[in-house]
Amino acid sequence: MTQAAMTLPEGLDSFVAKAGWADAKVEPLPGDASFRRYFRLRKGEDTCAMLMHAPPPTEDPVPFLRAGRWLDENGLRAPHILAEDAAQGWVLLEDFGDARVRDYLDQWPDDEMAIYTGAVDALVQLHRLPSGPFNDYTLSEYLREVKLFIEWYCPAQKLYVDVAGFTQAWEQVLADLLPRQRPAVTVLRDYHAENIMLLGALESQGLLDFQDALAGHRAYDLVSLLQDARRDVSPEVEQAMITHYVRATGCDPEVLLADYARLGAQRNAKIVGIFVRLWKRDGKDRYLAMIPRVWAHLERDLAHPALAPVARWFEANIPAELRSARGGRFEA
Repeated sequence: MTQAAMTLPEGLDSFVAKAGWADAKVEPLPGDASFRRYFRLRKGEDTCAMLMHAPPPTEDPVPFLRAGRWLDENGLRAPHILAEDAAQGWVLLEDFGDARVRDYLDQWPDDEMAIYTGAVDALVQLHRLPSGPFNDYTLSEYLREVKLFIEWYCPAQKLYVDVAGFTQAWEQVLADLLPRQRPAVTVLRDYHAENIMLLGALESQGLLDFQDALAGHRAYDLVSLLQDARRDVSPEVEQAMITHYVRATGCDPEVLLADYARLGAQRNAKIVGIFVRLWKRDGKDRYLAMIPRVWAHLERDLAHPALAPVARWFEANIPAELRSARGGRFEA
């Protein structure tokens, strides 16, 4: 951890004291892809809380607080909010511990099926609820996100591409699924193994990083979970979890698989763009190593007939050697 990361932000002591944790030990924790910072507060050996600093104007804790309270009120396991000062970017939370699904499965891969079943069951529970107090996942938002690919990845690879054709292809592919977002479900948007915590038993899981929640399509979080940019989910687990979701919800499997591919392709193209942006804009180059895995997901999604217009665009504009392990390397 860098020296800057070890430095405590101004205002921390005052907020912690007002929250009743003045005598706690403060431990800085590794950050994520955002400008948020996290600290563990300890009172003695066993009493802990998690402190999040999401300082305006780069961050805003209000969407996190809104989503967290809604999830908690509706039986989903978000961390309880212990204290907050949204204007200054401070939130004190229940500490879910250190047992992230991703880290646990690195040690105990034989439990993959059981853990992912628990994660899909949480989505089934979430999708039985009316969508929460969140904005709609609109076509314009899908397009804004997927354009990150041509705005960041293509220039970094020195590619001159058909921007108008890119937009037209995505409009054609995504417009077809919009009617199936009614009624909408709550979409957490970053639901994967690094944002799910184990709270004891494998099926007892806690949610993190849900501040960007929208009202959208049921397939989005499913593909976020099973086409994970950060770890390989076995094909057997992916297929079993899709089957499990279909059985639990009664949705049409062919329609779900088509929309799963549409949203998988949209999300994976977006992620490639975001990872390059993290490198170019924010100096965080560790995400580049994940790009080949994301390309592999994207290529699988593009093979679905529902993606034909977008697949033709990629075939015409992105060289085959970049749509592979080579896709995460860049010339100086």
